[in-house]
Amino acid sequence: MDPLKEKFKNYAISEFKSIRTMLKEHGDIKIDEVSLTQVYGGMRGIKSMIYETSELDAHEGIRFRGYTIPELRDKLPKAEGDNEPLPEGLFWLMLVNEIPTDKDVEWLTNEWRIRGKLSKVTLDVLEALPPETHPMTQFSIGIVSMNTESIFAQRYTEGMSKAEYWDATYEDSMNLIAKLPLLAAYIFRRSYFDGNHIPPDPDLDWSANFAHMLGIDNQDFKSLMRLYLTIHADHEGGNASAHTSHLTGSTLSDPYLAFASGMNSLAGPLHGLANQEVIKWILDMCDSLGSTKPTKEQIAKYVEQTLAEGKVIPGYGHAVLRLPDPRFTAQRLFAEEYIKDSDIVETVWNILDVVPPILKSLGKVKNPWPNVDAHSGAILVHYGLDQYNFYTVLFGVSRALGILAALCWSRALGMPLERPKSLTSVRIREILKSKNVVA
Repeated sequence: MDPLKEKFKNYAISEFKSIRTMLKEHGDIKIDEVSLTQVYGGMRGIKSMIYETSELDAHEGIRFRGYTIPELRDKLPKAEGDNEPLPEGLFWLMLVNEIPTDKDVEWLTNEWRIRGKLSKVTLDVLEALPPETHPMTQFSIGIVSMNTESIFAQRYTEGMSKAEYWDATYEDSMNLIAKLPLLAAYIFRRSYFDGNHIPPDPDLDWSANFAHMLGIDNQDFKSLMRLYLTIHADHEGGNASAHTSHLTGSTLSDPYLAFASGMNSLAGPLHGLANQEVIKWILDMCDSLGSTKPTKEQIAKYVEQTLAEGKVIPGYGHAVLRLPDPRFTAQRLFAEEYIKDSDIVETVWNILDVVPPILKSLGKVKNPWPNVDAHSGAILVHYGLDQYNFYTVLFGVSRALGILAALCWSRALGMPLERPKSLTSVRIREILKSKNVVA
């Protein structure tokens, strides 16, 4: 058994026993109450699921196993000569709740390198699609095609016991994570570069190899990919893509099918597609104003015009956060260190000065601050990756780390089929009537 798998097995068995004892002794304790607004408002904020790998605080932002993004940038192992963390280290942390050593990360990088090969089945499926098919559609279909290789599906058919579910899930998850950069890069090159593919470099880490296969061999861009794939990796379990994967996985669909369902959720404009919408809005603004360097006054007028048309300002606001997104801040710090004299990056910073006061003045915006999507597109454009239809695929490659680590935990802890209770509006009115409330 490999070292990471052994650590996960021992840790998961211990947690499984501890949680079962806790439920036996304290299972009747009420954790939360549900309001009518929450019932009708997309279950917003209802504490009703377990997701072990990360937690989102409205004021502190995301914590991965208790660590903030600045702490991860400081503590996680790094590539030689680089200041940004390796996402391999974050996956190790999320899976076994410990900061890995350089040697641990070196092993994991090599393990993913060994497992990272695309099958002829997947390549044939992709080539059957028109190249102009949206990259997220290709990405989802490519992931589903890998189901033909699923260890979980095969062993389930053979009759494996429930105690083995985590093991098969781990193997599929490791294989899938290893393949995703190759899948994403293949889609990128066939969609925008006439299928002129770039083979992987066996001497590079997971993120740098992804950058290489995209065709951007700039060393700073490789650093950006290490940061990008780390900070986008997880955002607790209630976000749409993580929750969708969790729900699908709870039916015992294998990790390929579960993750693909999450990617279909990520492709929605109210979720991961927002990063595409942000850069499109910025470029449209610059075109409308006839300048790559709009003034703050020009930006303010364009923002007010967007709001007057009944539209939102993409990249601003968040369902949970009530302060600037730490992932936005991490990208700004990166840009301040690596990028000088970029019109589009400067525009993003000017938008940051303009938008929050305007949104605050509306009096009904709970969070006027930028989220992660507000900055990422501008940095990608700076390095030449201006095919913004592809941005959500980058997001998806990263999000696999958190979703699949959490899926391993769901199977290790024996999480059941997720099945919330629904109500009709008629039933809601009956409940209100029983409480002497007229509706």
